[in-house]
Amino acid sequence: MSVLVYTENWDGKFKKLSFELVSYAKAIADQLNTEAVAVSIGNVEEDELKKLGNYGAKKIFNVQDEKLKNLANQPYAKIIAQVAEKEDANVLVFANNFTGKAVAPRVSVKLKAGLAGGVIELPSSLDPFMVKRKVFTNKAFANIKIKSEKKVLTLFQNSFEIKETENAASIENFTPEFSDADFRTEVKEVNKVTGKILLTDAEIVVSGGRGMKSPEKWEPLEELAEVLGGATACSRPVSDEGWRPHEEHVGQTGKIIAPNLYIALGISGAIQHLGGVSSSKIIVAVNTDKDAPIFEAADYGIVGDVHKILPQFIEAVKEVKAEG
Repeated sequence: MSVLVYTENWDGKFKKLSFELVSYAKAIADQLNTEAVAVSIGNVEEDELKKLGNYGAKKIFNVQDEKLKNLANQPYAKIIAQVAEKEDANVLVFANNFTGKAVAPRVSVKLKAGLAGGVIELPSSLDPFMVKRKVFTNKAFANIKIKSEKKVLTLFQNSFEIKETENAASIENFTPEFSDADFRTEVKEVNKVTGKILLTDAEIVVSGGRGMKSPEKWEPLEELAEVLGGATACSRPVSDEGWRPHEEHVGQTGKIIAPNLYIALGISGAIQHLGGVSSSKIIVAVNTDKDAPIFEAADYGIVGDVHKILPQFIEAVKEVKAEG
């Protein structure tokens, strides 16, 4: 028996999210007195694969095939299920991101496994198997009981502390069994944004709302994001007004993100918006209304005019960077 974790790569590189997932899988494996095993699909160099061992993976299954260079839900799910059966994995861990949400349910069906999405902690009980997840737009928690022998979990980003460990992982090349029928959906073209940090990958996000007053006043916000090395985002009213592109809209009806730092400038904090950003590790809010809902979710809040505070904010960041 083992705990299997799917580690997504971005252009052949693993990110913080992958290491968080492996750390989480290793912790569950310790609870079950077994080992954590990782599976990587795509062209990843051996030195990069070995990094997964630093976070607790005892074995890494390396799956490389030209057909798999782009995410395809059906063959990816089939491969992960085959590895799970080979390793007799009773617990499988995915990220609670677009990829995890697409692949994990398929794997769950193939393995006849119970599925708990968006978990935020280690299992509180193993018999029965109980995990906690957020519900009601992250306003409440639910304890989910999984009764099946096999369990599939998707982990909310920033829910578990990354833990490095001294561990030399073995790497095993795995040749999956699939047919042309598994590739009925054909990816014709992939267009990636270049020259800027992707919002869903960013560890720092600077976001603006209607408190920015107009699209012409967005330049300081963009400067702050650039100085911090982060991405820009906005609330739904801003994208609806056409001030910013819709791909920057974060919230329950837009992109759901979980950066290490989320800076909300002139955003009141409607429940739909908070539903998409509440998993951020640290939230900093600036708003003129001291009773704005965003302050209830914020770790740090500044009551004031965003246009007066932003220049000071930018200068302070520049000073800190210059010193260190």
